Amino acid sequence: MAQTVAHATLGLTQPANIEHPKITLAAKEIDPVEWKGDILAVGVTEKDMTKDENSKFQNSVLKKLDGLLGGLLADVLSEEDFTGKAGQSTVLRLPGLCSKRIGLIGLIGLGHSASSPAAFRGRGEAVAAAAKAAQANSVAVVLASAEGLSNESKLSTASSIASGTVLGIHEDNRYMSELKKPQLKSVDIFGLGTGPELEKKLKYAEDVSSAIIFGRELANSPANVLTPAALVAEASKIASLYNDVLSANILTADQCKELKMGSYLGVAAASANPPYFIHLCYKPSSRPIKANGGYNIKTGPGCLIEMMKTDMGGSAAVLGAAKALGKSNLLE
Repeated sequence: MAQTVAHATLGLTQPANIEHPKITLAAKEIDPVEWKGDILAVGVTEKDMTKDENSKFQNSVLKKLDGLLGGLLADVLSEEDFTGKAGQSTVLRLPGLCSKRIGLIGLIGLGHSASSPAAFRGRGEAVAAAAKAAQANSVAVVLASAEGLSNESKLSTASSIASGTVLGIHEDNRYMSELKKPQLKSVDIFGLGTGPELEKKLKYAEDVSSAIIFGRELANSPANVLTPAALVAEASKIASLYNDVLSANILTADQCKELKMGSYLGVAAASANPPYFIHLCYKPSSRPIKANGGYNIKTGPGCLIEMMKTDMGGSAAVLGAAKALGKSNLLE
């Protein structure tokens, strides 16, 4: 059974209580030029940027957009020297589209091709950066060339783009004097299909992204906020919330002594905060979960002692994974 351990923030550091905004992820099959929203983000490869002898795009998506804009898209991209290389991105304010922002178009470079989940996750992060800069409420993402993708690749691509966008839009500013609330409310993905299977993939991306953000915020919290008791409270909360698959057993210092956990207690002996040992169990899985680390107590150049708050990053990752398991039951 999960135990409740009283804890309090030490010192003056008080994190703001921020409720993460809900971003609606949806897959749609509509013509991108008919979409109404803030930013239409088009993922393009270098091949998609090829033009014919009349300096017109050969790619059907870019050709249609450029036609609606009277060739202005091609002209501006040439001036911007945008070639579709990986890592390139540009946002253009062009008149003529249905967008309520008077045609805000984002072009995201995919390089020669983008086939890995990591590559598409990176493109999702580029979409998030454009949305932040424009303070956009809604974004639509379309690949200029998605025809050659298999059904499985389309599912993976949509999930990766969604994950990258959600993770990219998040900023942990709980400890900042001025809170910046992300404006993005919805992400529509075009051209990668629709249906229950894709909706399930997007839900999976949402659950895992939420768990990653949770882990990031644990690792970002200073030691006077994320005390051992506070970490116990977070672990217990997860176990309680998903008690159909998770359970937590919290060992106190006395219980650790009975189990002769001398090395563990030795590390904690220098702290004024009492130690706890968290045993989190995922019931359907027989696979062990382990996280460990060590303290760098040296000082001087290169030692990064100020970053030692992230030494519990292994625990943060485990708790984040546990949250994802509880929400999605991934290993079943």
